[in-house]
Formats: sequence, C-alpha cells, structure tokens
Amino acid sequence: MGMKRKEIDKALSAPEKKRAKKRKRSFLDRITITLRIAAWSVVLLFLGSIVWAGVYRFAPAPGTMLMVERKLSGDEIIHPWKPLEEISPHLVTAVIAAEDTRFCLHNGLDFEAIDEAMEEAENGKRLRGASTISQQTAKNAFLWSHRSWVRKGAEAWMTLVIETLWSKRRIMEVYLNIAEWGDGLFGAEAAAQKRFGKSAKNLTQQEAALLATVLPNPKKWRVDPPGRYVRSRVVTIRGRMGQVRRDGLDGCVLAK
Repeated sequence: MGMKRKEIDKALSAPEKKRAKKRKRSFLDRITITLRIAAWSVVLLFLGSIVWAGVYRFAPAPGTMLMVERKLSGDEIIHPWKPLEEISPHLVTAVIAAEDTRFCLHNGLDFEAIDEAMEEAENGKRLRGASTISQQTAKNAFLWSHRSWVRKGAEAWMTLVIETLWSKRRIMEVYLNIAEWGDGLFGAEAAAQKRFGKSAKNLTQQEAALLATVLPNPKKWRVDPPGRYVRSRVVTIRGRMGQVRRDGLDGCVLAK
C-alpha cells in the first residue's frame, strides 16, 4: 500500500515538474532575448553615432535639438551655414579666448580644466563649467540640451568620436555654425547680420569679442546694446585674444 502511494504521488508530481522546467526555460529564454536585444542596441548606437559623425564631417548640420526646442517655444529659427573661410578669423580667436584656450592642445576632454574647476569649487568659489569647444560641438550637433548623467556620458563619447573623425578646423566650423546667439539666431552669420548688419566674414575684433562674450548665456546677455557685465567681459576677452594670437593657440584652426 505504501509503494502504491509513492507511485501515485510520483505520477501526480511529474506534470508539475514538467511545468516548472518549462517555466524555467521560458524565463531563461526571455533573459537571453533581452540580453541579445540590449547588445544589438549598443552595437547599433555605436555604429550609428560613428556614421552620423562621418556624415557631418562633410555635410552641414541641418539643425539641432536646441533649434527644435526654440522652434516649439515660438522662436523663428535663422540658421544660414557658412564655411569657415567666410567667417572672420577674429571670431575664431575670440571664442578660443573666451571658451577654451587649450582647444588646440587637448583631445576633446580637457582634464586640466576639469581639475581647476573642481579645485576652485572646493575653495568655495562658484562651480564653473569645464566643457571644451569640442564637447559643446558634440552636445549641440548630436544631443539634447537638458543636463543629465546619460547626456554627459553620450557627450563624452561623441566628443571622442568627432575628435577622431574630424579635424580641429571642422570642429570649429560646425561649432560656429550651430552655436546659439539668442532670438532664434544660430550660427555666426545669423548673429553678425542681425546684431551688426554685416557678414560674419567682416566682423571686427571688437564685434567678435562681443559675440564670444555672450555665448554662455545669449538669451540673457546682449550685444545690442551690451550691458555693464558684457562691456567689462569684452575687455578681458580682447586681452586674451592677444595672448591666443601671440602663443599660437588658434594655430590648429587658422593657418599661420
């Protein structure tokens, strides 16, 4: 009787064991599929970013996420593209002086500037950004404007991509053509025409310094007319421009 009872229990549990094994296999299959999808997604993002940057190595960037945001907020977007040869060299020198004096010396990520910013913050000074022109170009051309760790990681990756695929001249050319100068103005040509009534090719040193000064916050700081802070900052930028020229810190962009 005991043997029969065991056989009955065994017979009754066999289907349950099969169902348990089936559920286990189904769970493992789902995990495997999820991992494969994730792996392929990473590969596609990796390859896609390289292809995208490869296209922009030669073709003008038709627009940016920030332009879309400004358009949705009601701004009229003005974005004429100009090759670097048709942009004043004074503006190249000015943005290097104002934004990234080591532009020609680093490979996209300026760890020295990051260390300096962190040290200043530890000493109680206001935390300032340490983004290079290359990083700003990568962010503006390929990514969204809202800050997050995901965006910073993508920004670092795209910075390395464009530093590998593009020349410094191309990075500067793209930067000057997609940078925001307020009021829906994107690119040096749009800013020069609207603010000074002339082509970007004919900007003077003073005008170039004014445009470079307001780049960090073009919706707040104006060049027409400039406020007290902008006027003071322009004097500093003009002095740095002289140093940049003397030390050849714009040499990777401007042929000497």
